[in-house]
Amino acid sequence: MEVTTLTDVTDSATAKGEQTRELILSTALRLFREQGYGKTTMRAIATEAGVSVGNAYYYYGSKDHLMQAYYDLLQDQHRSAVEELLASEKAFVPRMTGVLRTWLEVAAPYHEFAGTFFKTAADPKSPLSPFSDESRPARDAAVEIFRRVVEGSDLKVPADLRAELPELLWLLQMGVVLFWVHDSSEDVRRTRTLINRAVPLVDRLLRLTRIPGVRGVVTDLLGLIHSIKP
Repeated sequence: MEVTTLTDVTDSATAKGEQTRELILSTALRLFREQGYGKTTMRAIATEAGVSVGNAYYYYGSKDHLMQAYYDLLQDQHRSAVEELLASEKAFVPRMTGVLRTWLEVAAPYHEFAGTFFKTAADPKSPLSPFSDESRPARDAAVEIFRRVVEGSDLKVPADLRAELPELLWLLQMGVVLFWVHDSSEDVRRTRTLINRAVPLVDRLLRLTRIPGVRGVVTDLLGLIHSIKP
């Protein structure tokens, strides 16, 4: 006779809890797409997921916590989606272009509610701001992707700029995301054009930083960045 151990019970409870957590998150994201972030309540999410309101709050203390989970999910999906590209491509332009365009593909299902959600995320005091302490894990994961873009590429820049470059490239992505939020063109064509034309320009500017006359400007720019960092 097979004996059920305490470990088996614990593992089963953990797996069930993880399934419930994923169900609540996937339900919330569907409702955000269908109804908008602002109009979706925790009660509605719980009802649609088939769990009690108390259970929904047990896993996610608020809609903000759900969106933080979405940030983490998006970063996990993005990281997985760019693995093959980063492992095979060495040239900086296709690496950077591919990473940004892959983000568009990963985020595409959520484009419809991105505008209403952005109103909350744009508030500097909101925990959903990409610059908030609450968003740090997702932010750090995103910066790490750009660190890999730089370190595995053929790009040669001064060492001090190289150290700051992953975060600067993440800031570039934030600009692309803002443009994407407001892009109503078919298949976000204008955002794709922005990426395709901006990345080669960035590549050319970065390679210029090795020229002695430009080096001093780069040093001043990095000094400015360091002086305003929190």
